[in-house]
Amino acid sequence: MNRAIAMGAAAAICAVAGAAWLAGAVPRAKPFAASVVSLATAGEGDATIYYQDPDGKPFYSLTPKKSPDGRAWRAVPANADVSFDEPEETSTETKAADAKSERKIKYYRNPMGLPDTSPVPKKDSMGMDYIPVYEGEDSDDGSVKLTPGKIQRTGAKSEPVVRRSVRSVIRAPGTVQEDERRVSVVALRFEGFVDSVANVTTGDHVHKGEPLMNVYSPALSSAAAEYLSAINAGATGKELKGARRRLENLATPDPAIKELERTREISLSIPWLAPQDGEIVERNAVNGMRAAPGDVLFRIADHRVVWVLIDIAERDLGQVSAGAKVTIKPRGLGGQTFTGTVALIYPHLNAQTRTARIRVELPNPDEVLRPEMYVDAEIETGTPEPVLAVPESAVLDDGTRQAVLVDKGEGRFEPRQVKLGRRGGGYIEITDGVKEGEAVVTSANFLIDAESNLNAALKGFAEADAPQPAATSDGAKDTGEHR
Repeated sequence: MNRAIAMGAAAAICAVAGAAWLAGAVPRAKPFAASVVSLATAGEGDATIYYQDPDGKPFYSLTPKKSPDGRAWRAVPANADVSFDEPEETSTETKAADAKSERKIKYYRNPMGLPDTSPVPKKDSMGMDYIPVYEGEDSDDGSVKLTPGKIQRTGAKSEPVVRRSVRSVIRAPGTVQEDERRVSVVALRFEGFVDSVANVTTGDHVHKGEPLMNVYSPALSSAAAEYLSAINAGATGKELKGARRRLENLATPDPAIKELERTREISLSIPWLAPQDGEIVERNAVNGMRAAPGDVLFRIADHRVVWVLIDIAERDLGQVSAGAKVTIKPRGLGGQTFTGTVALIYPHLNAQTRTARIRVELPNPDEVLRPEMYVDAEIETGTPEPVLAVPESAVLDDGTRQAVLVDKGEGRFEPRQVKLGRRGGGYIEITDGVKEGEAVVTSANFLIDAESNLNAALKGFAEADAPQPAATSDGAKDTGEHR
């Protein structure tokens, strides 16, 4: 009977040892010398329950056995001190578990994150244990506390809020246009005839005062004769001045008036001069043609200064201001760049494209920039002085609110709603919500935010499930002291 019991015990121990061996945990037996002492002190009546390798290795057998070199395996009686306990050193997880066991459990939450709590341990429908929530893991200030291990696993990082220049570049297309203030037309203020046209045509560059055509007009000849009569009659004062003013009102070139005063003769036709320097962009004058008052005979544009009109998206309009630096890259000039500033922001938007137009004035002394040329513009925007800013990754934006997670230290994080300003260079200006020097989470903040929302929801359910104080006979709520 005793031998059968011993053999059963040996089988159980071997089964445990085998399971431990397969699980990667080697049973810790006493050293070989200690086992020999144990065997020596064992009584002769003690039954052998199993046999162990003679060198103390973790090999066991229910029957007598010999090693490859012929040594017999040691017989282990029932009272031999063989231990399968864990090593004496306590792991970090064990220490953490012991520390948690000393704290008071407030409630248990659903392991799948569902809004379900329990005051006592329980399992969900899949057999998973509910997770205990200890005192101190949630707080009334809306913050969330994470263990160092969870912070390390999520990869959460923080950095302080500092002042920096927030600058960005808005890229938009544009076109080169003529400066409207540097364009003039040549037209007559009277009915006349183009006697002859000078050797100029569209595209030619002309200088101010250069003859464009010769003009004959009865009205012009009549005014010239009246002025000449006043001169010959020795008129002075208002009479002479009035006769000259009539010629001036007909836009008679000043050299033609001086020539009349000098020669005292009326020419059949008068040379008509260019009013400014520039290129002839339109020529309608033809030899012998009749010209009515206001007919455009020439159109001249000065291209030494041009405009660049740029269309920017409506959402970027608030970032652009007059005086902002603009870099212009014409597509047809092989990498040449020009630098100017925003001279004007037009007051109206394009209703079809939802874009705003801005104007940049560029010097063009070599006249390489031509009207209607396509360009790519880069507009520098930003604050001239440093402002409080955080990395873009630090801001949690759900469309209705913007928030950051402030690192309070010791694993505690506080959600903080903020107001945003300019963006640029990977940073966002914070106009309200945080102070300089406070640390904000810049990575894995959405995981912490999810943990915060989960804790808040679970806390709300836990409070809703808590028993409510009963009302007393006088209508006041019972404090629970008599329960």
